[in-house]
Amino acid sequence: MKPTRVVFLLFDGVHLLDLAGPVTVFYESGCCGRPYELHYVSPYPHPAASAGIGFTAIAPLNSVTITSEDIVVVAGMDLSRFRRADDVLWVPWLRTAAAAGAVICSVCTAAFALAVAGLLQGHNCTTHWAYTRTLQQQFPELTVLENKLFVKSGRIYTSAGIATGIDLALFLVEEQHGAEFAYRVAKDMVVYIRRNGTESQHSVFLQNRQHVSYVIHQVQDYIACHLHQKITIDVLAVLVYVSPRSVTRLFKKATGSSIGQYIQQLRVEKAQQLLKANHKMESVARECGFKGPGQLLQLLKKEQKAASGKQ
Repeated sequence: MKPTRVVFLLFDGVHLLDLAGPVTVFYESGCCGRPYELHYVSPYPHPAASAGIGFTAIAPLNSVTITSEDIVVVAGMDLSRFRRADDVLWVPWLRTAAAAGAVICSVCTAAFALAVAGLLQGHNCTTHWAYTRTLQQQFPELTVLENKLFVKSGRIYTSAGIATGIDLALFLVEEQHGAEFAYRVAKDMVVYIRRNGTESQHSVFLQNRQHVSYVIHQVQDYIACHLHQKITIDVLAVLVYVSPRSVTRLFKKATGSSIGQYIQQLRVEKAQQLLKANHKMESVARECGFKGPGQLLQLLKKEQKAASGKQ
């Protein structure tokens, strides 16, 4: 099977991490056995990063014809260097890429480029938290979402600030190659996957990390690493230096779920994964923090019944 082509569009003043984050995800995917064909294009012959580093081996836009099988990633840039007088150099190319049916992604401030090209019309979108209001004001017809790490709307994907380009790229890898493989890529990169999930088959851990509360991310990280132990709200409160009442309130606000519900859902999900890997019921129950196989079996049946009712 031919590798998917990922074409990165670089503006002058491109932010390094906005570019390097997604590039590394797709590169590491190749190291893990699922390669991508990476290309770099720009409307400028010698684009430079916002940090002052220049690039070589950047192809002209018109040298690459985009198809429906491609992924286009527009990396975020320094908006003070985003020259609107140059729209004619890249807007037609980007519109043609979208019309061809390619997946079009923006990282951070690159959402402004997608908006200029008219690609966000009728789509929900997001950008760096410091620019969501500006994007909405400049393009009042758009629906700009706040407090989202990234947003998928049809074939258009927009991510929030900087490092969220990694989350978006991991999501794209998962869409193509499955959750288990995406976990492997993330593990190789020594990162946590954080994304907004909306479908039932998406991980409970991932679904509930669509917020940007660092305090609750710490709580979730602890829970994920200690499912085999008894986890109390008092312990979690001490971990993040707030009161038990505050951590309960903050967790509910950030995730929409109570701490107890979240822990149980995460334990059931992990148990399901271990059982699929042919682990013994007794060891799975112990590893996931259940009282015994009986309790685990009861919860699995309840989960299966609930899933059947949704179908």
